[in-house]
Amino acid sequence: MLVSATEMINKAHEGHYAIAQFNINNMEWIKAILLGCEAKKSPVILGVSEGAAKYMCGYKNAVDMVKNIMEFYGITVPVAIHLDHGTYEGAKKAIEAGFTSVMFDGSHYPIEENIAKSKELIDLAHSKGISIECEVGGIGGEEDGVVSAGEVADPKECAAVADLGVDFLAAGIGNIHGKYPADWAGLNFDVLKEIQNQTNGKPLVLHGGSGIPQEMVKEAITMGVSKVNVNTECQIVFADATKKYIEDGGIDKPKGYDPRKLLKPGADAIQALVEDYVVNFFGSADKA
Repeated sequence: MLVSATEMINKAHEGHYAIAQFNINNMEWIKAILLGCEAKKSPVILGVSEGAAKYMCGYKNAVDMVKNIMEFYGITVPVAIHLDHGTYEGAKKAIEAGFTSVMFDGSHYPIEENIAKSKELIDLAHSKGISIECEVGGIGGEEDGVVSAGEVADPKECAAVADLGVDFLAAGIGNIHGKYPADWAGLNFDVLKEIQNQTNGKPLVLHGGSGIPQEMVKEAITMGVSKVNVNTECQIVFADATKKYIEDGGIDKPKGYDPRKLLKPGADAIQALVEDYVVNFFGSADKA
């Protein structure tokens, strides 16, 4: 039911579209994202940060939740469950728990240590038929305690990691996790082009996809970005829809406090965003 992300990413790279990684946090997130992608026949990667895995009671429970929800709804599109910004030990635990894809974020190590640890985990992942993403050059902002100022990656260091056989590569090109500040300089397309050249066309990953102007992301996709991570945007629409439900008096209606009613507007908002993004933003609709 769950698959490695390698095939879907390679097809996206060849077809000049992108696969979305939508991060999950609980049952509502999983349902909304899977139903949205099924409706639009889009492959999808479900991202799980180490913090979210802890919130969902562990890596194995996250995998089991996804599998059970896929079975319940008869999901037919390709789905990968992917560890997002994994540590060295976290990646090993996620592989053991049944993740079909992992990311090792060694960007905070000296490049020699990043390469050594990346090679070990690439070999381990591939021995299990699992796809793996590695990172060179930190991504700006903060995500579950992982902080970076948003360095621009060194294309030669990207090439060194790409040569290890990594399936797709996260490289800092000025992108930021969370909301983008008003004075953000934008993506560095010159560096993106050089990284793609140095890595011989390795599929690239754009972290911090929420808040980047759509035309800028679309241009990045034409230049080799084949996976775009979205998290903050889903959190914002969920919070806004839930707030509106409460402010409009929904919670005061008969059984309006029932969590199935309280959480439904937010979940519907996530599904609507997912459907919009895969059709109009990433071009992955009807690619399943």
